Amino acid sequence: MTKSLLGALPSRKGALRPEVPEDDTVQETTRPRLGERIMAAVNRDPRTAPHGTRNDVLLAVVLAVVAVCLGLFVDDGHRPDALGWTLLFAAHVPLVWRRRRPLLVLAATVALFVPYHALDNNHAAPTPAAFVALYTVAVTGRPLRTVLTGAIVLTVATSVMLTISAHRAAELLGTSGWIIAVLFCGIDVRYYRQYVASIVDRAVRAERTREEEARRRVAEERLRIARDLHDLLAHSITLIGVQTSVAAHVLAADPERLDRETVAKALDDITETCRTARGELRTTLEVLRDHDTPDARGPLPGLDGLPDLVAAARLAGARVDQDLRVRADPPPAVGAAAYRIVQEALTNAVRHAGPRPAVRLRLYDEPGALRVSVTDDGTGPVPGGTPGFGLLGMRERARSVGGTLDAGPRPDGGFEVTAALPFALGEGTV
Repeated sequence: MTKSLLGALPSRKGALRPEVPEDDTVQETTRPRLGERIMAAVNRDPRTAPHGTRNDVLLAVVLAVVAVCLGLFVDDGHRPDALGWTLLFAAHVPLVWRRRRPLLVLAATVALFVPYHALDNNHAAPTPAAFVALYTVAVTGRPLRTVLTGAIVLTVATSVMLTISAHRAAELLGTSGWIIAVLFCGIDVRYYRQYVASIVDRAVRAERTREEEARRRVAEERLRIARDLHDLLAHSITLIGVQTSVAAHVLAADPERLDRETVAKALDDITETCRTARGELRTTLEVLRDHDTPDARGPLPGLDGLPDLVAAARLAGARVDQDLRVRADPPPAVGAAAYRIVQEALTNAVRHAGPRPAVRLRLYDEPGALRVSVTDDGTGPVPGGTPGFGLLGMRERARSVGGTLDAGPRPDGGFEVTAALPFALGEGTV
């Protein structure tokens, strides 16, 4: 039912576009069938239909021709004289504007038909035009207005017929069922169009919702990948830079008494950092290439990886004091968020806090939440430097699990990052 209604809706394209064959030959467009064109005309609002004025001009001409035939060949009153023909033709002119001003058109038509019928001209000739004017009022207006309009028209018509004869008035009342049928036909078509419009509107809203949801998911996935790449590359590149500086310092300090063991250890650390970064980067790229698996991210990093982060920061020269008091495993998403926040905070401390900064890492759980705190005694980022995405990424990590994060300089010097990450309901609650 819905598909048939939607298929009958009007289209400005007007035809289906055929597939272009491989030899690029152009085929004729397939025109809609007659039934589809009729349903499209029924479904659309006459006030917004294309070429409405042109179509109404043609309709008025056709109705005038029909009126002439009825006036000449149907015996229902006197054949119109010159004044009768003038009134009859003049009553068809307002139909050109029936879509724009249906009530005014009906009033003008009735005003011209009243003297026409009062002169006892052929009473059948104006009927088609009158029915079209009544139908237009019914199909474009509210039902109450339509009923009141029909009652007024019947009253006026009966009064005019009473001036001619009571027999004519009785005949009009006997055939008033046609007027009622035209009015209710217009009301029914109006409700049908509203029903079709509601179906189309729901379909459009559903499609728009699906498109917005798809865009939202793409944006969230891009943001997640950007955070992962930032956390991975920023951490690894910072460690490589520090370890490279250590090796360069050893080589330049006293070339004659070269500390080969220290240089070799720095190079081994660089190799291990590159190997770890390469593995994590490969995992991220595999996720981007895999379109069939719903969630191919693999196991998320968790709190069990924090000792490795602390060890890496110590290798980079930081003096890390850790206090980890987590009595229960948090949900995987919360553990991953805590891991990434600690990773970024340690990376920033190594990068911005100066040589051999003192860093304190505290991690503990409380009823329903995991608390993270990373402080250092350094100078913080250089004022006026290029802003990065580290703090923004940490806040997004916290918000992704419903938590909060605060980061900024400490009153007594240094920098502090604190986060509160709530546990998911029913998971990991202490």
